Amino acid sequence: MNILRKYHDILVNNLKEIYGESLNPNISLEFPKDPSMGDISTNAVMILTKELSLEKDKIIKDVSDIFYKTGDFKTINVVGSGFINLIFKDNILQDLILKILNKKEIFGHSDLGKGKKINIEYVSANPTGPLHVGHTRGAVFGDVLSNIMEFVGFKVCREYYINDSGEQVNKLAHSTYIRYLQALGEETKEIEDGFYPGEYLIELGKTLKDQHNDKFVNSPEEEWIDIFRESSIEHIMNLIKEDLNSLGVHHDVFTSEKYLLDSNIVSSVYEELDRKELLYEGISTSPKGNNNEEWTERKHILFKSKKFGDDEDRVVKKHDGSWTYFMPDIAYHKNKFDRGFSQMINILGADHSGYISRMKSAIKAITQDKAIFDIKTCQLVKLTRGGQPVKMSKRSGNFITLKEIIEEVGSDAIRFMMVSRKGEAKLDFDFELFKKENNDNPVFYVQYAHARICSLLKNASNSLKIDIDDNLLANSNLSLLNNKIELDIIKLIASYPKIVEQAASHKEPHRVPFYLRDLSSAFHQYWNLKINDERVKIVDENDIESTLSRLTLLRVVAITISSALSILGIKALNELR
Repeated sequence: MNILRKYHDILVNNLKEIYGESLNPNISLEFPKDPSMGDISTNAVMILTKELSLEKDKIIKDVSDIFYKTGDFKTINVVGSGFINLIFKDNILQDLILKILNKKEIFGHSDLGKGKKINIEYVSANPTGPLHVGHTRGAVFGDVLSNIMEFVGFKVCREYYINDSGEQVNKLAHSTYIRYLQALGEETKEIEDGFYPGEYLIELGKTLKDQHNDKFVNSPEEEWIDIFRESSIEHIMNLIKEDLNSLGVHHDVFTSEKYLLDSNIVSSVYEELDRKELLYEGISTSPKGNNNEEWTERKHILFKSKKFGDDEDRVVKKHDGSWTYFMPDIAYHKNKFDRGFSQMINILGADHSGYISRMKSAIKAITQDKAIFDIKTCQLVKLTRGGQPVKMSKRSGNFITLKEIIEEVGSDAIRFMMVSRKGEAKLDFDFELFKKENNDNPVFYVQYAHARICSLLKNASNSLKIDIDDNLLANSNLSLLNNKIELDIIKLIASYPKIVEQAASHKEPHRVPFYLRDLSSAFHQYWNLKINDERVKIVDENDIESTLSRLTLLRVVAITISSALSILGIKALNELR
């Protein structure tokens, strides 16, 4: 139930009756940031004045009359260049509470996506080691964004792309081979820089020893490389899936780069680009920002990405006939499109920002500009403990693993914090903050609000000696919710569906935890409300009618908090332990 959409539809439908069905104005209806401007505001007059050759006063009258005829507003004001600010009658806000109480967990859901398919790719970490904090933000961002898109009516496919081909997995296999030799008691050299020295391969080395004994000791590389590569990738992907599962992050599809290569999907897309005359032999520019003393000009096969908006053409096949990483990526996204996904979102680390323009140009080319493609980037996370940087991990080799963070602060704290700011903004994560049980800890602050309401409802049943459930609350006298803070809380609850739709439209999950903090803050203020220096009792044994109306309001606050937390992948707590 979206109150803004309700009145937006009323406004537009009536305007079409007045000015003709062909009218298609880009009219907005919003909750003003400044409460003094009213409950809702529309730019209808300003937009229509530009589109129609009519006097402004007539348009003002027509728009105002539409709202007056609903009988739902006590004040309608025109300000500035044509904004109309409206204030609801109290009963309209009060009636909202009953409607939300009846909807319960489906409150806020919408059909914005109209069941359209959308592919969201996130994490896609190289299968060369456990997930670390750098992957965690993108994992939560992608998972919460997927929840948001489903909440507003999209059919979401959550995808992970496994980069299981290329030099990095060969280095992984060599690192595993050394762990295998060590498990056999063989003397080995240290694992070199650029390889994978973390302890997470020790157990795999022991497993391979048990499977193959000393079969591959002193064997030529070609005899063991494929076995060790496949075993290493399987082992690492199992570790990654375990870590993601412990964080509550799930994927529907895992697509292998090696599969795309082996099944000739990459070569097929390359041939398609060639047939479309989008490839040519040429010399690529030298890499930017690198020491180019050893740079040698060679002829490669380039994709005409400048033709589709990129700042330069890109190499897809090297002079030696091998693919660049870009060519399999093009083929992968063509594969997504062929699977029926005309809308795609990729979640990447901020260090991949240079990848955006080339990928967008490639998708324009391979889909004939029929796909909607977006890339969202996530900035770095700085781990601190009491303001001091956290030392690196011994288990992983050179980074803090996701598993270590979950073991210390839990998955709820991680999920909330990782989407607590825009993805493009750097994020500080202080371990000590999330161990505190006070208002400094945002997760505690929100969960405390929900648990407090649940406790209040339970205790009220005992003190009033009545069974307080939703059926009883649905018959409460909501007209008694008439002081400013109560009406403000109702307005804040009413804005929830719009908040989620905005989070979906802008691909900005942080809007949900922002909203949760605002709603929790409003509740805590209500809990501590004083009038004439006397604290207002929410539960008053001498005024059961007012008590039930207030409890109904707080029950709906709890429903909304629980719904928003579920979008974040966090279960609302009925009590804090």
